Amino acid sequence: MSYVCDIKHNSMRKPEVFDVELQELADFARVISHPARLAILKYLAETKTCISGDISDYLPLSRTTVSQHLKELRDAGLIHGEIDGLKINYCLCGNSIEEKLAKFDAFFSKINCKDFSCK
Repeated sequence: MSYVCDIKHNSMRKPEVFDVELQELADFARVISHPARLAILKYLAETKTCISGDISDYLPLSRTTVSQHLKELRDAGLIHGEIDGLKINYCLCGNSIEEKLAKFDAFFSKINCKDFSCK
């Protein structure tokens, strides 16, 4: 059933009609649009170090939920995890995050809302 939903979702988005830059921005926005993922990023940033072991010990989420969100963040290049024995060390990917934020900032800097007024 998930496969059918993915096909429907992609056909509604029609990513092929948009340029690569817009697709990348949309993918980044999709990844950071979930509060659990933002909580994971925030936690990793606040600790200012890599987290060893089960990150669900630090967040009010189940291990399964955290694992799913960690995968999304890894796939987007926002974090990386290195296996250390039986544990995984999770770290923010600072350069990747800065690059994605710069693209987001560049996109929104072109949309100058000061010149428009909704009435």
